[in-house]
Amino acid sequence: MADNLPSEFDVIVIGTGLPESIIAAACSRSGQRVLHVDSRSYYGGNWASFSFSGILSWLKEHQENSDIVNEGPAWHEQILENEEAIALSRKDKTIQHVEVFCYARYVNRDLHEEVEEAGALQKNHASLISENPTEAVHSAYLPSEDESLCTASCEMLTEQTPSSDLETALEINNVKVTGETEKHDDKTCMKSASEEETSKNVPTTKGTALQPKKTRITYSQIIKEGRRFNIDLVSKLLYSRGLLIDLLIKSNVSRYAEFKNITRILAFREGRVEQVPCSRADVFNNKQLTMVEKRMLMKFLTFCMEYEKHPEEYKAYEEITFSEYLKTQKLTPNLQYFVLHSIAMTSETASNTIDGLKATKNFLHCLGRYGNTPFLFPLYGQGELPQCFCRCKAIIDQFGQRIISKHFLVEDSYFSENTCSHVQYRQISRSVLITDRSVLKTDSDQQISILTVPGEEPGTFAVRVIELCSSTMTCMKGTYLVHLTCTSSKTAREDLEPVVQKLFTPYPETETENEEVEKPRLLWALYFNMRDSSDVSRNSYNDLPSNVYVCSGPDSGLGNDNAVKQAETLFQLICPNEDFCPPPPNPEDIITDGDSLQSEASEASVILEANSETPKESASLGNPEEASQ
Repeated sequence: MADNLPSEFDVIVIGTGLPESIIAAACSRSGQRVLHVDSRSYYGGNWASFSFSGILSWLKEHQENSDIVNEGPAWHEQILENEEAIALSRKDKTIQHVEVFCYARYVNRDLHEEVEEAGALQKNHASLISENPTEAVHSAYLPSEDESLCTASCEMLTEQTPSSDLETALEINNVKVTGETEKHDDKTCMKSASEEETSKNVPTTKGTALQPKKTRITYSQIIKEGRRFNIDLVSKLLYSRGLLIDLLIKSNVSRYAEFKNITRILAFREGRVEQVPCSRADVFNNKQLTMVEKRMLMKFLTFCMEYEKHPEEYKAYEEITFSEYLKTQKLTPNLQYFVLHSIAMTSETASNTIDGLKATKNFLHCLGRYGNTPFLFPLYGQGELPQCFCRCKAIIDQFGQRIISKHFLVEDSYFSENTCSHVQYRQISRSVLITDRSVLKTDSDQQISILTVPGEEPGTFAVRVIELCSSTMTCMKGTYLVHLTCTSSKTAREDLEPVVQKLFTPYPETETENEEVEKPRLLWALYFNMRDSSDVSRNSYNDLPSNVYVCSGPDSGLGNDNAVKQAETLFQLICPNEDFCPPPPNPEDIITDGDSLQSEASEASVILEANSETPKESASLGNPEEASQ
């Protein structure tokens, strides 16, 4: 297939993470000829989302991939005398310390035959808890569904001189997003009989004595319903007025995705989970705050919205932490805790006064645009976002033709150890859990929540918890998908397991019929560390030519602003003075060559109007009622 490709492009992008995909889309919109490739068998790199069997296949892939570089003469012969090759690694070393645990019962006797017929159950799943992480991963592996979208093997880059333009351009295919009862990217979203049966037994009121016994969820059921899951490698939310939302609307890419509003902001204090009032309505409807506290909180939040106009209120406190500054304000300890951990979303030592005020203002500024919280979550997971911007078009192996380009953009994980020998990386600790109910029970079983758990000791990192219900199309009915994230100090399990133990309890092997369990029960857990290259300077890499640019993987922040800023910065280096991701013209405004009814002047007028038209928000992002449903 490589023989069918042009031999020259303006830009070659290696990797399909969010920043790479945004850059590829922006360059294509600006008329550049773009080749976008990825050696992985899935989209998104460390921004990807997987079905349940897909995540198990991903785990096995990370255990089995090797760093063998093809030393055959095929690509060596393509290197000219005045060129040097930059070897790219074929092994992804960004994921470490993988540990998998299964707490759900192995299999129900009455489901055993169905699961065997589906080919979705292997022996040894019952002994998934293992002291050896490698054994645990291998025992958890299942053959993946055929979800490969592109395959490429990138062996080397060569520095090139600028070349002449070509008449062809690489087309970026759009992702069509359908409703909940239709098929979406080969992920069927229709309710199954087992889902409907499970949903009938999910408690919806606080009293449990009069309710039927909840159906136990087994591991075999999770396997059978594995395509209902969309498990993100990175856990983030979209600020409703953040850079990514603005870019989605400006570029009109928002029409290829759907979003849900985060319904609750939670806090963990004194051993219990509480809902945090953040909007005016929440504050005055909250029964845990006294009337005096409500007035204190509203007065302080009003100040934060326009704090720049009142420098006398904070100038004297710029050098102290935001936590210490809050103590100088007329706020009770209860309110200080809410503002620090659940609104500014920082810790006692992490932010100074100015950073804390900025974070609080940003939180409040994003309230109300699409719902009662500042955050949105993309249906089907974060992995949808890179796909919204572009699709891969080529399969290239190491024996393929020589394709030259003016610019190369490479995702950091592709560089070999020789290129990265002087780079110092940070790490992100991640955990993904499947549980049987929410951390805070309410009358609704469709809550989407974010919770910050402060570090136990001063100087330790807070843990961010994002809990997703089945309406986000990321888990099966009757379960919740929970993501835990923090900056690493140890392995992911060591960093996150104390918080997991506070919030959840392992699924018991036996339980009485009327047993009341206070905490949600764990069905399955995955821990891993992910490399954070977001703060690495380009100068840290060895001997990169001037036309090779580096894209970092996900950072530990909640939003996606870093990825968008990075994409825009690199785009301006390649296409200076060009508009970043402009909207496409409306189809009805495009004039074809065969339309003899339009004069050249009127054609120019129509095209000018199309290019200058102010982009409108799509139905998914522009209608607050739809976004918050």
